[in-house]
Amino acid sequence: MSYAGPEFDPPHPRRSPLRRTLVVALAALVPGALLGWVAYEALGGSGDGGPDRGTGAASSSQASPSGGPGGTGGDERPGASASPSGTASAPAGAGSLKGRVVVIDPGHNPANAEHTAEINRKVDIGTNRKECDTTGTSTNSGYSEAAFTLDVAHRLRTLLERQGATVKLTQDGDRPYGPCVDERARIGNAAHADAVVSIHADGSGTGNRGYHVILPGAVRAGAADTGAIVGPSRDLGKLIADDFGRVTGSAPSNYIGDGSGLVTRKDLGGLNLSTVPKVFIECGNMRDSKDAALLTSGAWRQKAAQGISEGIVSFLRG
Repeated sequence: MSYAGPEFDPPHPRRSPLRRTLVVALAALVPGALLGWVAYEALGGSGDGGPDRGTGAASSSQASPSGGPGGTGGDERPGASASPSGTASAPAGAGSLKGRVVVIDPGHNPANAEHTAEINRKVDIGTNRKECDTTGTSTNSGYSEAAFTLDVAHRLRTLLERQGATVKLTQDGDRPYGPCVDERARIGNAAHADAVVSIHADGSGTGNRGYHVILPGAVRAGAADTGAIVGPSRDLGKLIADDFGRVTGSAPSNYIGDGSGLVTRKDLGGLNLSTVPKVFIECGNMRDSKDAALLTSGAWRQKAAQGISEGIVSFLRG
């Protein structure tokens, strides 16, 4: 509503003392409130913030779930992760065996005993003819060499694959028998393996203890020609023997190898027919009660796999 013309002068309402007091109080409060709001904004506002509002130093010191600055986690560089001890491990791929091929040959086969005719068939090993395969030996309590070799092979495969290697087994308990010794050699050759290790346990007399690694001898006869692999196979075997003894705490054989843990043979088709570096390892004597106690221990078999793995890795890394 408006008032037009000088003729009309509306009466002024009377103000009570209480109203005058309230007006004065409000006049005093408003400037103070405005000053408080300005100071509040200058200090960054509330901790919740808005879409474009920073949260000050508090945000930079807040630990992330993976443990950034101010936290207790590990290094956040790409490819790095914290080890259980709290130190950063090497970036993924460092020292990797990617592109390297290892063939593991678990000696014998758990089902060989059910196929005696097949495994007794003779095959050409270069220097002569020999049985396709055998049943292997066992401890006095009945723990078979075939079960032992397959268990160690699985553990070894896991360790090597963690290093990035491609690992192949000549058999994984997935065949009715065998393969024959000549086929075992061909599997490693066809894979163009950088290293082949055949895992065994011996069946010698009581009191004969320890491990030994069997190396290929110089053979050139029939389909066998080991000339190119004798040197590198010896390097592989020496490294495996050293690391196996160190990791397991076992001593080299006291009945073969003159205490060196190394033996050279020319009568094994798996070695004679190989065209890639290859060795056998006899991890212990299943017929000796003290060695048998080790061979039947899962914890010791893990050490055996670790020792063999370290020898292979050292060989592949030169």
